[in-house]
Amino acid sequence: MKRSLHSTAAFSLVEVTLALGVAAFCLIAVLGMLPVGLKTQQASVNQTMANAIISQIIDDLRADMRLPPGQVSKEQDSGFSLHGHWAAVLTPDTLYFTIDAKPTGSVNQGTVPTDAVFRAVITYLFPPTATTSIANVKVSCPAQVDPATGVPAGSIDMFAAVNRL
Repeated sequence: MKRSLHSTAAFSLVEVTLALGVAAFCLIAVLGMLPVGLKTQQASVNQTMANAIISQIIDDLRADMRLPPGQVSKEQDSGFSLHGHWAAVLTPDTLYFTIDAKPTGSVNQGTVPTDAVFRAVITYLFPPTATTSIANVKVSCPAQVDPATGVPAGSIDMFAAVNRL
C-alpha cells in the first residue's frame, strides 16, 4: 500500500506569532494617535464657533452703527445690548456664549454664567469718528479662565473697522 504524499500548505506557529505581533504594534500606534486627533478636532470645533461669535458681534456692531439719525435700535429681542455703548464709553464689553454660540448672561455681568463656554471681550480702540469706529474683538475658550490672569485653551482676535456711513 502506497501512502499518498499530500503537501499541505500552512503557517507555522512562529509565523502566526510574528504576524500577530506586527498587527498589535500597528494597532497600538493607531490607538496612540486617537487622543491627538480628538484634541485637534475639539480645537477645530471651538475655533469655528469662536469665528461664528466674532461674526455675530461684528454684524451687531455694524447694524447698530448704521442707524439713520433719530432712529432707535430695535435690538432688545436680538443682539447683544451694545446699542450706543460704543459711542458713550470706551470701556471693554464682555459677552458670554454657550457651546452653540448663543448669548448667555448679560453684558458686563460680574460673574461668569454656568453654561458659558466662550468669553468675548470687545475693546473700542479709539473714540468713534463721524465715519469709522475701530474695535478689537477677542473670543477665548473656556469662558471661566480670565484672560488677564490665566491662559485660555484657545483664543481668536480680530480688529474691525466699522464704517458708519
